[in-house]
Parts: sequence; C-alpha cells; structure tokens
Amino acid sequence: MRCPIITLTTDFGLKDPYVAEMKAVILSLSPNVEVVDITHEVEKFNVRTGAYVLASAAPYFPKGTIHVAVVDPGVGTERQPILMQTVNGYFIGPANGVLALASRNTAGRKHVHKIVNKRLMMSKVSNIFHGRDIFAPAAAHLANGVPPEEFGPEISEIVMPEFAKIIRRKGMLVGEVIHVDDFGNIITSFGKKEIGFIESKRTIDLKLKNTRLRLKFCKTYGEVERRKPLALIGSHNFLEISINQGNAAGVFKVKSGDKATLFCC
Repeated sequence: MRCPIITLTTDFGLKDPYVAEMKAVILSLSPNVEVVDITHEVEKFNVRTGAYVLASAAPYFPKGTIHVAVVDPGVGTERQPILMQTVNGYFIGPANGVLALASRNTAGRKHVHKIVNKRLMMSKVSNIFHGRDIFAPAAAHLANGVPPEEFGPEISEIVMPEFAKIIRRKGMLVGEVIHVDDFGNIITSFGKKEIGFIESKRTIDLKLKNTRLRLKFCKTYGEVERRKPLALIGSHNFLEISINQGNAAGVFKVKSGDKATLFCC
C-alpha cells in the first residue's frame, strides 16, 4: 500500500528554517508519509499566485493526496484555518483565498471543516507560525487516519476572493490576471469551463488593463510567427495571452492583479 502524500506550497523560501520545521512536525507525527514540495517560492504574501500554483499542480497528484498551502499574510488574525475535503484529496490552509482556485477547479468538493481541535495541533501554538503549529500537524493527523470531522465543525462556504470570481455582464466576462509565468505568459482567471464557447472561434476580443486586443485563438504557440501575440487555453486550463518566443506581460505592460475583460460576441 502506498504511503500517504503530503504536498507543501508556501511563500517561505528556502533560506530560513520554516519549511524544515513544517516537515519535521509532519514526519514526527507521521513518519511514513511522503512529503512533496510544490514550491516555496511564491511571491511573499501573494495569495493569488499561491492559489494559482496550488490549483495547477494538485490535479496531477494521486487520489487521497493532502495539500498544505501557507501563503498567509493574515496569520494570527480572525481568518480561520480550514480543511477542505474533495473527491480526489484534501486541502489544508488559511481561509484567505489560497485554496479558492483549487476549490473552484476540483470536481466534487464534499466538506469543509474549521480546524479548531487543539488536540490535533502542536501543544504550543505560535500566533505567527500556523504553518508549523496548526497546518502541518493537521496534515500529519489526517494522513494517520483521523477523520475530517474530528478537526472541527463543518462550514458551508469558504472565502472566494475577487481574483477567483468571474463577473458576467451583457456581452462580456470580467476577470483578472492571476499569474505571469517566467516566460511572460499572461494567465487569466478565465477557466476552460467558463469560456468553452470560444473554442470554436478563430479570434477573440479582450481588454487587458486598458489595452483592447483582437488575437488569433490558437492551440499552440507555434501557430503564429515569432514575436507575434496569440491567445490559447494553457496547460492548466486557463486562458493565456502569449507572444511566440516573447514576453507578453512586458509588451502589454500587464501584471498579476490587473483586470481582464473577455468580449463574448
């Protein structure tokens, strides 16, 4: 039988001992788990990027994987630690939106519980390091077979931040740029589910920030000439604006958080 898998996604970096402390807690409580680092290089405090990275990587892990995400600028405030159960696995982190895209993109969300059971935390909980003292032990106990309902009461909703919302208006969809990758590809919050209608189109009309664009809708970057812009559904099923062998974000002066408007007709 395969060992349980726990993934970690944080903005901690690798210079400090924070990631090692989380792993130490997990392995002390559940020695047989396999801990996988998704990334610890999320931009500091950037919940939007953390949410995108988690939602992109999580679907490719085996069923039952436990995902821990800690991008938590509000640590120690009234925001709640939560455990989200889905058909395919579990997500643990702060209720600040970092789990939102994973929730939206995961079929079969079943239950969400607050993490309030002190018996399933470290004996001393720091006000500023819930990753080590709440989220890491929760993941380890879950891997050991503790049922989700033992962690705390079930809640009906989780925080759905603005970047995870698609606003429908007459003739248009309004979303955001949720990530700019290292190639300069502009990744929007428009998921394949929301924009399936464009797959039959040859061109799409959209506005990024204050720039109105009409772009060829492609299946791959090489369908346009080098240095030419295009739109496509990226490998993580979000609408991307790209430049073949170029930097779209640099050319269009777009950054994460900028508004994106897709014209439907």
